[in-house]
Amino acid sequence: MNQNYFNHIECGQTLPVNNVHAVSVSMPHIQDVVDYEEQTPEICEKIKSGYPRFILHPYLKQLGLYIKNKYSICDDYEVVLLSSKKAVELISDKYFIHNKVEVNEEFGVILVQKGTSQLQKVLMYIQHVGCNLSSRLAEKYLFDVGLIDTIHEEEVEEKDLAKDIIIDTLANAYNQPKQNVCLAPSGMNAIYSVVRGLNSIQNHNGRTVLVQFGWLYLDTMNIVNHHYNQSKIFPDILNLDLLEDYLKIDGNKVSAIITEIPTNPLLKTVDIKRLRALCDEYNIPLVIDTTFATPFNLNLEDYADIFVESLTKFACGNADVLMGAIILNKRHNLSHMSVEFFKHCDPVYIKDMQRLALQIKGYETRVKKISSNTKQLVEYFKTCPYIEHIYYCLNDENKDNYAQTMRDDNSLTGIVSVTFNKEFKEVYDRLNFAKGPSLGTEFTLLMPYTYLAHWDLIISEEGNRFLEEIGLPIDLLRISVGTEPIEEIIKEFDRIK
Repeated sequence: MNQNYFNHIECGQTLPVNNVHAVSVSMPHIQDVVDYEEQTPEICEKIKSGYPRFILHPYLKQLGLYIKNKYSICDDYEVVLLSSKKAVELISDKYFIHNKVEVNEEFGVILVQKGTSQLQKVLMYIQHVGCNLSSRLAEKYLFDVGLIDTIHEEEVEEKDLAKDIIIDTLANAYNQPKQNVCLAPSGMNAIYSVVRGLNSIQNHNGRTVLVQFGWLYLDTMNIVNHHYNQSKIFPDILNLDLLEDYLKIDGNKVSAIITEIPTNPLLKTVDIKRLRALCDEYNIPLVIDTTFATPFNLNLEDYADIFVESLTKFACGNADVLMGAIILNKRHNLSHMSVEFFKHCDPVYIKDMQRLALQIKGYETRVKKISSNTKQLVEYFKTCPYIEHIYYCLNDENKDNYAQTMRDDNSLTGIVSVTFNKEFKEVYDRLNFAKGPSLGTEFTLLMPYTYLAHWDLIISEEGNRFLEEIGLPIDLLRISVGTEPIEEIIKEFDRIK
């Protein structure tokens, strides 16, 4: 077998390598991660692109300059490109921006005055609601006006078939009618649209509190905070007693409960049968982010009112498409109000759909191969003296809850998080796997989760205490297990013994 199945990938290289539409970027050393969080000039020179909601794609920068010149926009303003004109209205209403420019383009453009706190707020809001302009759209535009010479070559599905392939795959996987599935330009835009819909529907019923059950992904919590004056967080997903006590007093005020199954990054799973019973008792809709579970590992049809999935992850498998989906469960009344949820989703660019349509055909096969590899990797980790703690979907505290909805024995979530008895930097720097943000890829992908998701908490004493309180280790390595031969994955981890 190849002695060097995994090789060092230079800092700033796209993941996947040499793919201009990649949504991840290589950060092979812990110092690269620290420099990125502190935005040092050196790292900004190396890292030109990354996860599109966090790092502005080079093509979008180039297109922004072109639009600025095309419409003679003065230097006092930053040109911000959005996925649609609908997004322009959203941002303008939220931040009272009146500097809209009339443009004859298929995307949205707003102007934000430079040197103001407003610019950072606007960019952060765009990050949270996921209305970023597609890099493929920017690429085609730049090519058509002669600013770039080539279009990235990639396999795609036919334009006329692409959307139907994606919708059909998801409808079949979730056992829902096709009209109950809506695509969005990112997983965050899908969550944002669901939160907006719930807020609109439930406000009429006097239900104004959204409950976040479990310590959810950071931007999910940010979206909730943007759109709900009242929210309640229950960080410990294994403690339903606290939630039940709360609902006994304020259950009639709760608009919805949103959770992840299992959670990111500690792979904790709620007792979904008990949670559903509580939702039924108090007539509360349950929203489940199934990105980690995927519809091929867990059957959650009996439990969720609404499913939300980031298709960027396992559905894509190659980390080069940003997309999300809302799936309404036909068993519940909210499915009859699809317009209230779907109307907030921004349009998805056709070339992104063409690419995902090709990749999603291998979704189930990919997930099952990753599950099999995950099971064997965990067994290997159990024998490793350098591993301090293993977080995965079937460890002792999760096993009973996760097993409730497993489709079959080969249905493990393809994420394993670990801590080490060795110095974290030594372990992280030595491994030759791809290392950067995102997950669900066919190639094994490592991420120093807490460094990239909660740097602000790492650098303060108060933040450290909070991380300890919620049980999130600072030196946690999140492993998105790939489809490579499992013996090669194990052999690479063996190097750090």
